[in-house]
Amino acid sequence: MTYAVFVDGQEGTTGLRIHEYLAARRDIEVLRIDADKRKDPAERARLLNAADVAFLCLPDAASREAAAMISNPNTCLIDASTAHRTVPGWAFGLPELAREQRAKIRAAKRIANPGCHASAFILALRPLVDAGLLPADALVSATSITGYSGGGKSMIAQYEAGGDAKLDSPRPYALGLAHKHLPEMMAHTGLKNAPVFMPIVGKFYKGLAVTVPLHLSQLRAGAKAEDIQQALAAHYEGERFIRVMPLRDAATLEAGFFDVQACNDTNRVDLFVFGSDTQVLVMARLDNLGKGASGAAVQAMNVHLGLDEGLGL
Repeated sequence: MTYAVFVDGQEGTTGLRIHEYLAARRDIEVLRIDADKRKDPAERARLLNAADVAFLCLPDAASREAAAMISNPNTCLIDASTAHRTVPGWAFGLPELAREQRAKIRAAKRIANPGCHASAFILALRPLVDAGLLPADALVSATSITGYSGGGKSMIAQYEAGGDAKLDSPRPYALGLAHKHLPEMMAHTGLKNAPVFMPIVGKFYKGLAVTVPLHLSQLRAGAKAEDIQQALAAHYEGERFIRVMPLRDAATLEAGFFDVQACNDTNRVDLFVFGSDTQVLVMARLDNLGKGASGAAVQAMNVHLGLDEGLGL
């Protein structure tokens, strides 16, 4: 069977990457909009309603506008923006979130693609909350370092133009403590309090790692680093795109430094636990353009259509 797919926002970083994933697929007919009609509401609406699956790779307001254009009950929308990630009626497009999540994605006609930082944070902490290791009312913090492609075309152009010494060093941002991923980070981990979250952009194209530091005293009484690693391993047993690394991963410790880019060009997430007798670092690594954006969107499409989940990935 062939499925018609339309990418609204096909010229953006996420849209272009989705097209790359779909290019080799014989089961996908990509519907394309003429360049001079990209902002024509009537043409966009026609293509959105002609699609079996439509990806929205747009700013939040434009995604809401596009969603309102759909009158075909059979069109499945997968929105890569922040607009619908905590909206009732929209399935969260992270199949590994919980056992029932694939069924929700399969049944839904509205799927919200997770954010890149949020995906790493949620995958690292949701199993700990579910297992009762981390209380839902815990006060946590997280740091994320990401490649500059996460900032979209304008940031990519800024970095690749060169000549600006300020871009040579890592740059913390979202210092107003109101990053747009925070609502989904709370909603889909079960945490009652927003984490203190500081993302950092570095001078490398892609790759992302979120680190959550914890005192063992914050966890269930008597919990150790081993319990955290085992909870992650149990939660993700059999998941093809999630790799839970051994406790205090020897290769990483031997190298002395964490490789943020080791999942690049994959749809994989690597999860690590490093710990002492009193403290733990829980770390999640992914490709911010892959499992952090376009790869996740294609994976969600595959789940929704009942196809092999890794098709094209």
